[in-house]
Formats: sequence, structure tokens, C-alpha cells
Amino acid sequence: MYAVVATGGKQYRVEEGQKLKVERLGQPGDEVALVPVLLVDGGTVLATPNQLSGVTVSARVLEESKGPKINGFTYKSKANQRRRFGHRQTYATIEITGIKRG
Repeated sequence: MYAVVATGGKQYRVEEGQKLKVERLGQPGDEVALVPVLLVDGGTVLATPNQLSGVTVSARVLEESKGPKINGFTYKSKANQRRRFGHRQTYATIEITGIKRG
């Protein structure tokens, strides 16, 4: 059995016991509930909101980490307007603890 969940504006295919890196959800040790988009259980596929109303996907936050630094630079020619910026996204490593059909 696997599910497709949505978090951080992205969708992930998850199975119970799987670890994956998503955008920050909470502090390490927190239990979080993920929004299911699709559930496949053998030959059964649940995809509509009515069918998914009883489905729960739970996960535990294991750790937080930062991604690579992205350097940005914007400018407008002939106006002497320049701006440098950097960004480092924070990620959370989560472990899927359960997929329950209700």
C-alpha cells in the first residue's frame, strides 16, 4: 500500500517506514499529519475527496537540515541598480509512521 501526499507545494509517493526530505514542517520529534491526494491498496485506488476523507497519513520529524546556498543577482542596465542576495532552504527529514484507511 502506498499513498501520494502533498506538502510544501509538492507531491510525494510514500510508503510506511520510508524516510524523505521535505520543506520544514516542525521541530524534530513532532508528529505531523500529511494531506493524502491518492491511496493505492493493491487493486483499489482511492482518489476523490469523499473516498479520501477517512485516510490518514502520519509522519515523525527526525531532523532538520539546510540545502545548498543559492546566490542571486539582479540588475537594471543603465540605471546603476544592483542587488545581491542569497538563500538557503531549510528541510526536514521525516519518517512515514503510518498509512491508515478509515
